Amino acid sequence: MDVFKRRDFARWQTREKMPDHALCTAVKEMACGLVNAELGGGLYKKRIARAGEGKRSGYRTLLAARTGERYVFLHAFSKGDRANITPEETRALRFAAKVFLGLSAQDLLKTLETGVLLEVHCNEQDH
Repeated sequence: MDVFKRRDFARWQTREKMPDHALCTAVKEMACGLVNAELGGGLYKKRIARAGEGKRSGYRTLLAARTGERYVFLHAFSKGDRANITPEETRALRFAAKVFLGLSAQDLLKTLETGVLLEVHCNEQDH
């Protein structure tokens, strides 16, 4: 199972002080069928709890997923900042999901080398 995040997502994640293991937990939940919303085109919404709080008041992440294979965190926001994304944002994120999920192994390697995507290391030993 490969887990990645866009560079912009990683910047947001750093500002919010969200550890990578929170992303790994979200992916594991998705692999078990715990998805908050399927938005079509490989785009999913997944809640992630804020440290010390529950998911209800936490973060909303939008990610491209081919369950059990590849997950790419694309966008996130705090529920306190906004209720949801716009239809235009949904369309743009669906397009991004299609692109990232359709990358060949060679193209995926190029996105990692150029820093477009960053790998999230989800080792069982870390949890």
